[in-house]
Amino acid sequence: MSPEISTKKVVHIIFQARQARRASELRAFIDSLNADEQAHLTAIAWIGRGAFEPEDFDEAVATAYAEATTPTADYLQGMPHLAENLEAGLEALGIDVTDAEEDFFER
Repeated sequence: MSPEISTKKVVHIIFQARQARRASELRAFIDSLNADEQAHLTAIAWIGRGAFEPEDFDEAVATAYAEATTPTADYLQGMPHLAENLEAGLEALGIDVTDAEEDFFER
């Protein structure tokens, strides 16, 4: 299964997570995602953190749905090293972010 969130959106979140002064923008952006995108984003972060293996992505997504007891933005913003976890998760899943990064930084 491939993530049901665009690589461009994940790159946007990585960028905002690195900018401490953009916490409110990051919260608003994550809150604007639909439930599927939020669950897939959480699963990518968990894979990057090592809580799940890339081949267990479907299980990670199912767990994200089942354990969503707090708002996703609150949960992810409380995660140490969110940007690094998302980057590592994308890499572990074999997702190339080069084009998405170029599009994001050309704006």
